[in-house]
Amino acid sequence: MSDENARALAERVEALSWFHSIDLGHGIVTPGSDDSAAKLTRLHLPEDLRGQTVLDIGAYDGFFSFAAERRGADRVLAVDTLAWERGDSSGRPCFELAHRALGSKVASQKVDIHDLAEAGIGTFDVVLCLGVIYHLRDPLRALEAVAQVTGDLLVLETHTDATHLRRPAMVFYEGDELAGDASNWCGPNEAQLESWLRDVGFREVKVVYRRSLAERAARAAYHAGLRLDRLPRLLDQGRVVVHARK
Repeated sequence: MSDENARALAERVEALSWFHSIDLGHGIVTPGSDDSAAKLTRLHLPEDLRGQTVLDIGAYDGFFSFAAERRGADRVLAVDTLAWERGDSSGRPCFELAHRALGSKVASQKVDIHDLAEAGIGTFDVVLCLGVIYHLRDPLRALEAVAQVTGDLLVLETHTDATHLRRPAMVFYEGDELAGDASNWCGPNEAQLESWLRDVGFREVKVVYRRSLAERAARAAYHAGLRLDRLPRLLDQGRVVVHARK
């Protein structure tokens, strides 16, 4: 790429609102708020995906779709709705720009998570469902749809709550209670996630990452500020990555 084309790409990148941090080469990294590279490490995604097909649900700007492609996946399909309906400066435009800049062959389709089976996309060896479940009003119905298109491995990453409870439980968020975002609906705990996944047909469910108590405490202290009464509730919130196999 010429210096002139690189400058033009950098200008297009700056004109958009990014969530993922994607290295487009030529010294250009999209200015996303998400620490995508660190999250990729926590996913424990197989390094070699040759011979595998991958579905990325809630692909957003496409970081994890492109990561699966780099790892040799035979086919990668990126799907989304919420993030791809945000307008001309976020979501779908970001995905398309990154797709062109990387010379990617990742396929994309606008499909709601609840309609995966009916969309005729087939089944996939590896399914990524990252940062999606807590945005849904009916997570169990969505996971039923996810299970129908998962051939082997589901990698599920999500916000959690009620972490002190050992029995299945979920917190419902009214309005924009969670992080000031009205699209955040629920916080299941690990037991709830495991129960849901077994219920929809996964035989093996394993937590491969959970936010440590020290990390949760630091996050709680930061978000509580001077409102010390909020500390116990915030301390109960976490983040996990689950591998579920058929």
